[in-house]
Amino acid sequence: MPAEPTHLEQPDGMSPHMPTFGEAFLVWCRVALLSFGGPAGQIAVMHRILVEEKKWVSESRFLHALNYCMLLPGPEAQQLATYVGWLLHRTLGGLTAGLLFVLPGFLSILALSLIYVTYLEVAIVQGIFFGLKPAVVAIVVEAIFRIGKRALKNNTMRLIAVLAFLTIFLLQVPFPVLVLVAGCVGFVGGKIAPERFVVIQVHATSTSAEEKDADVDYRRPTMLRTLRVAMTWLFIWLVPVGICYQMLGPTHVFTKEALFFSKAAVVTFGGAYAVLAYIAEKCVNTYHWLEPAQMLDGLGMAETTPGPLIQVVQFVGFMGGYNNPGELHPLWAGFVGAMLTTWVTFAPCFLWIFLGAPYIEHLRGKQALSAALSAITAAVVGVILNLSIWFALHVMFREVSEYSWGYLQFEVPRWNSLDPKSLAITIIALLLLFCLRVGLIYTLCVSVVLGILLVWVG
Repeated sequence: MPAEPTHLEQPDGMSPHMPTFGEAFLVWCRVALLSFGGPAGQIAVMHRILVEEKKWVSESRFLHALNYCMLLPGPEAQQLATYVGWLLHRTLGGLTAGLLFVLPGFLSILALSLIYVTYLEVAIVQGIFFGLKPAVVAIVVEAIFRIGKRALKNNTMRLIAVLAFLTIFLLQVPFPVLVLVAGCVGFVGGKIAPERFVVIQVHATSTSAEEKDADVDYRRPTMLRTLRVAMTWLFIWLVPVGICYQMLGPTHVFTKEALFFSKAAVVTFGGAYAVLAYIAEKCVNTYHWLEPAQMLDGLGMAETTPGPLIQVVQFVGFMGGYNNPGELHPLWAGFVGAMLTTWVTFAPCFLWIFLGAPYIEHLRGKQALSAALSAITAAVVGVILNLSIWFALHVMFREVSEYSWGYLQFEVPRWNSLDPKSLAITIIALLLLFCLRVGLIYTLCVSVVLGILLVWVG
């Protein structure tokens, strides 16, 4: 079997004019700075620049890469950037594209985290975050309709969504369990009744002999390469986790953050909104790293900064370290927590791409994988509905109580604690998104201005 080439091949779907690394670097900087608006907006930016403007990859190659990334845990937009970077300039290109995609958001959220813990008592800062929380509720509700329109195309998918919502809302079933069960149901259902389960299609590209001949050296990996890549990236990912465990012990906040977010990185199927309920429940109620209102503030930061929405975990890691500093200064502890959380969240993304990209030809047109993805996405709609209810309760009500009845356990609001100001901003944000159909950034800006005015007037 031929070894991995040292020169850059030109596979099908790639431009005959391959960019230099310097050209690609500047474009990835541009993509990173424009990566607002969640995964849909970020993918649209990459498509416009890479496919339409630069013509470095074809439409079919871009869609195939996107579908592969959608099958992976983690932020699909960042992984798509890593994948296309790998196509253009192999490992160095993938690292550059993936890291640049994360860097602006990391720096922005780090700066906002420092402002948050230092100047939260300042009225204008209070107003900013007061306005962001209701906007986040509206944005999550809009995500339900957007994803639901794509995923819930028949009664089978709707039933999966309803069952996912009920099991996580009433029975507190962990999100990773839901993903596993939904994937298995879809995989089996795709073989038994594909017309009901194959909703999200994995696009197949040409499989002509000419294309295979052109791509054979570029794509086909050796077992030695596969093992080398797996060992390298597992080492990069897990060494900080092991250092924390050995030096600080299993009960230290840094060790807990490293272990928890490493696990979360493996189960983040369906996008950030899907896993946020799982992260919020664990970080708020189990580990007590931050309060529900602070979790919403962090999501507001992630919504208003470039980069993947899952970068909200950086704020969670910061607050976990800041609130449990040990012998460190709280700000230094917060910085370490943010760095550690970001590391274990995004290092696996490079593992999935560099390990799996050479095998993507095996995923083209696979019906069982399409069915599994369809079922997972349907379940994600139910999970996001649960997330929106959780957010709405903690935004619009000052007091929320837990209600238990047998195996059932859920939160209910105290109706006399309704916050009319938060309710008003939420309604305005919903009207902007659904009726006026303005953009995400405009909705956030209007909500922030309203929040500052309402806090200012008392």
